[in-house]
Amino acid sequence: MRNQKILLTGATGYIASHTWLALLESGFDVVGVDNFANSSPEVLNRLQRLSGQAPVFEKADVGDAAALDAVFAAHKPAAVVHFAAFKAVGESTTMPLAYYRNNIGGLINTCETMRRHGCSRMVFSSSATVYGAPAPTDLPLREDAALSAVNPYGATKLMGETILRDLGAAEPDWQTACLRYFNPVGAHESGLIGEDPRGIPNNLMPYVAQVAVGRRAELQVFGDDYDTPDGTGVRDYIHVMDLAEGHVAALRFLLNGRESITANLGTGRGYSVLDLVRAYSAASGRPIPYRIAPRRTGDAAACWADASLANEKLGWSARHDLVRMCEDSWRWQSMNPQGFEKS
Repeated sequence: MRNQKILLTGATGYIASHTWLALLESGFDVVGVDNFANSSPEVLNRLQRLSGQAPVFEKADVGDAAALDAVFAAHKPAAVVHFAAFKAVGESTTMPLAYYRNNIGGLINTCETMRRHGCSRMVFSSSATVYGAPAPTDLPLREDAALSAVNPYGATKLMGETILRDLGAAEPDWQTACLRYFNPVGAHESGLIGEDPRGIPNNLMPYVAQVAVGRRAELQVFGDDYDTPDGTGVRDYIHVMDLAEGHVAALRFLLNGRESITANLGTGRGYSVLDLVRAYSAASGRPIPYRIAPRRTGDAAACWADASLANEKLGWSARHDLVRMCEDSWRWQSMNPQGFEKS
């Protein structure tokens, strides 16, 4: 299996860049494709420093059939890990057509290109947003829990899973792994790559990190009256390198000729907003000022995974705890206070 060529779409994004490194460390050859819509070319320089080899990269949009055909013809990948997508829940509610065009159109174009070039194995970047706002009785969430996308972003992930399931039913040579991420956080231990959101962060930890480094004055905590131990929302945070290793495990599973799979990737443990704030303050040695704001519509009180299927089928489980997540995030943020572009 070593030296098989893997194509990563959206390759310079947050999760994809960490997965690229994990794949190289596992002996795979990697070809990255991205249009830099949500990422920085500086990621490629950082990957070269970390891996000791020049990244193989093609600038292309997965919505461009001719460009993608050229990539497949040149590199002949054995499998695809499909990350390319817009990913901001809030933005998706104001730009639904852009999300459907990019996320669904890009997936369909990638699959059609794969078919033309005899490639039929894909690891798909899905999300726990496909579960909507689960009831407390549904926790921890198993893969057979009710599915209910409550925003356009989540709908594109659920629709993507449906497309791949239908494709596999129609064409049995297709094997796909749909990985439902919970809340990816942290950074590579080197501090050279990490999460670099454009504009105001949509996710909790990068916002907390920017407060700690002085880029933002305070954190808004949306709701402190949930039925949780401290009243704030509880989520399953997973270290991005654990998530990257989950992709490697899923890829090996498919390349060994196994059946298609849909699996949760989470730690199986929930932490509250204030748990994370306290842990980050300890990791950074900085205070994290916050104020309580009203709940946001659609936010669940709590959400965490049952990740036993990934452990059973893929031999994967998360290894890093919240302390390590915060320490690695802070190393990245303190080394790169303005992100990639101004480091």
